[in-house]
Amino acid sequence: MSKPKVFEKPIGVKDYLPHAVVKLRQIENQVLACMSSWGYEQIMTPTMEYYDTVGVASSTSDQKLFKLLNNRGTTLVLRSDMTAPIARVVASVLKDVQFPIRLSYHSNVFRAIEEEAGREAEFFQTGVELVGDASAEADAEVVALAIASLKAAGVSRFKIAIGHVGFLNGLFEEALQGAPEAQEELKAYLLGRDYVGYRECLRGLTLSEQMRLELEGIIRLRGGQEVCDQAMALSLDVTAQASIKHLCEMWDVLDAYGVREHVLIDLTMIGDFKYYTGMTFEGYAADLGFPVASGGRYDNLLQQFGRPAPATGFAIKTTRILELIGDAAGETAEQKILIGYDVEGRQDALAKARELRESTEESTAVVVVTERMDAAAQQATQDAVNAADGGPLQYKGVTFTKLLTYFGGAQGGTAK
Repeated sequence: MSKPKVFEKPIGVKDYLPHAVVKLRQIENQVLACMSSWGYEQIMTPTMEYYDTVGVASSTSDQKLFKLLNNRGTTLVLRSDMTAPIARVVASVLKDVQFPIRLSYHSNVFRAIEEEAGREAEFFQTGVELVGDASAEADAEVVALAIASLKAAGVSRFKIAIGHVGFLNGLFEEALQGAPEAQEELKAYLLGRDYVGYRECLRGLTLSEQMRLELEGIIRLRGGQEVCDQAMALSLDVTAQASIKHLCEMWDVLDAYGVREHVLIDLTMIGDFKYYTGMTFEGYAADLGFPVASGGRYDNLLQQFGRPAPATGFAIKTTRILELIGDAAGETAEQKILIGYDVEGRQDALAKARELRESTEESTAVVVVTERMDAAAQQATQDAVNAADGGPLQYKGVTFTKLLTYFGGAQGGTAK
């Protein structure tokens, strides 16, 4: 393998230039503020975790984990999600805190990927975990908060699709009892949204015509309250029935939140993590083919860390939202001021810069750049002022809205 060039970086990671970082931080801060207003407190966990604890519990396949060895030969992993690390914290550092516990986070996570277009090995997530509440009210809360968070991030057109792992498990167990391989194959097709493959797989199984049609029919089970009613008639399995009742309760709570217009029930939803045990959901923006949010219930995860508890949560894929909103991201008005000075004017110039920076109002971001200028630089600024003709001036490739000068002890300036 050839040695990488000095400017190359690993596949799947990217540089974020200043303009993108401003927008990324804006999305992060707005979403975290929204989560805080719902009672979720922010937490930070290490970038590296032990493979035998968090790595195994994450349910991310070994092929997608970044592994490394410490100086003692112990296998570590770069965190592949935030749910497992937070479960570790809740079961250890927060073991004496009473349930329910509401936590939020913003972090980068890492997953090894194949060299596919649009797939990133490092990306940012902003999310929440609600631990210690098994109710439909808790599941509805995280869905409603996901909707509020997407709006806070600047996403206006989106839909949240909700499903339940238990419905498919119960339905397939009833229809394909004793055939776990076939059940997993069908779930894999649904997870990949490969409905053609799903139908072909059904046709290759030994099923009655009525059962095959019913299993094919779940692809069309999308909508509102009526979907719950239709699904109740599909299976008499206890697990499937309980799952639909849970979704019906969630629907009523979401109606009370006033967010039903953003939600649809999709009974083919199963989630992409094996630790999901109940409700799962994904959020799709109108102008992006990938989900921008996902989450669900994972009631068995915390018992792996010694503190059994039900839990539910979601993550917003912050970097995908950055791609989605692009230049449409709302920004605060920014005033960029250039202060030029010579030796005689330095003290007054730097004092003025400090005054301007300290007087910044929340509604207006003030950026102050100071530069000591010799005679040639002074002339360059004057040329820039003349070229601006009363508008923003260009100096060394940067646009400034205002110029202040402190040359020879005298103050001067111009503004657009």
